[in-house]
Amino acid sequence: MTEPIVAIVGRPNVGKSTLFNRLTQKRKSIVHARSGITRDRVYEPVTWAGHHFLLIDTGGFIPESVDQIESAIRLQVKLAIEEANLVIFMVDAAEPITALDREIASMIRRTNKNYLVVANKCDNEKVELQSLEFSELGLGDIFPISAINGRHIGDLLDIILQNIPPKIAEEDESEDHLRLAIVGMPNAGKSSILNVLVGAEKAIVTDIPGTTRDAIDTKIKYYNETVTLIDTAGMRKRRNIKDEVEYYSILRASRAIERCNVTLVVVDAVKGFNRQDADIVRQVIDLKKGLVIAINKWDLVQRETNTQVNFERDMSERFRELEHYPKIFISAKTHQRVHTILETARSVYQNRKKRIDTNEINKAMQAVIEHTPPPATLGKLIKIKYITQVKTEPPVFVFFCNEPHLIKEEYHRFLENQLRRHFDFTGVPLIISFRKK
Repeated sequence: MTEPIVAIVGRPNVGKSTLFNRLTQKRKSIVHARSGITRDRVYEPVTWAGHHFLLIDTGGFIPESVDQIESAIRLQVKLAIEEANLVIFMVDAAEPITALDREIASMIRRTNKNYLVVANKCDNEKVELQSLEFSELGLGDIFPISAINGRHIGDLLDIILQNIPPKIAEEDESEDHLRLAIVGMPNAGKSSILNVLVGAEKAIVTDIPGTTRDAIDTKIKYYNETVTLIDTAGMRKRRNIKDEVEYYSILRASRAIERCNVTLVVVDAVKGFNRQDADIVRQVIDLKKGLVIAINKWDLVQRETNTQVNFERDMSERFRELEHYPKIFISAKTHQRVHTILETARSVYQNRKKRIDTNEINKAMQAVIEHTPPPATLGKLIKIKYITQVKTEPPVFVFFCNEPHLIKEEYHRFLENQLRRHFDFTGVPLIISFRKK
């Protein structure tokens, strides 16, 4: 990535995510009074005075903890620092220096990275004077701010620009590329799939459900084309969410589906395709996004001759529309068929952009309609006179006819199936509209 990178690090609950949201002007990182809410690295571009940089939010750093999640956070913080051109070391000016602050300061000194010590919660001059205590850390000047009310934020942005290199080269920032959101139930293996696709430990992987709380954007190159991968928190039914933080995470997962153009729904092969999986698929289709289904942990399933066929049949019985969407049986653990995900998603993305020539549509579909005309309703003959595609992403087709309100749902599905059979819209929801001619 050609944009300079700035990483925010510090001990838990000093306001890192509040600063991240303030600088990015988005509520992408979850802010909560409880410490330890941010776990994975969260990336977001920042623009200030005509300059751009990428900002990383990280989890609260706890160096010696043996807790599995906190150990994984520690690795993520170190990876963020390695990536960064500038490290913002955030401390809490409202509290005295802690042993943890000193340990993080020592770690930053050993990295040989550019850094700024930012004292947060300086809501007034009295606390600002208190922040001078952090000079004891031996990291130079202390920059007082209040992330929650925006005090001195403009000055901080100016200082950041002075301490990062300019953008090295222009990168294609066009939205016209594959944006693949990875969604599914908790512990289905979403982050493991992301790590295999990226080839690096980009997201925390543990066996604890709900590890990923924030949506993570990672850009990679696939056959020299840009692909944005969006890892998300596990999605559950709203009534099963007792933890408000998990609730906010799921809202972000839903927004990730809205931001993508193709969604990879990860299903746990051991648990099978259940009602919650079907609800996620319904959300993707209702939002008219491309859809690929990855049945993960296939290596753990005892297979017989027709195991895969039976699994697919069970999915189709639970969700009739799934016959139109590609299914990949994979194992993130053994990497079995994971490489086919991007190839399949790219094909779905191209199908979503596909535009069919009007003459070609009418030649194919009028032959179908003549062979199987719409059934008469209320004694009226229905005649479809003309068909055209009016939009892509998703594809929208308009059928002009004499009595559009009399077209039955069964015939609507028949026409959709015929469009798919003739023009290959695998993985893409289609919109069909009937208008009076």
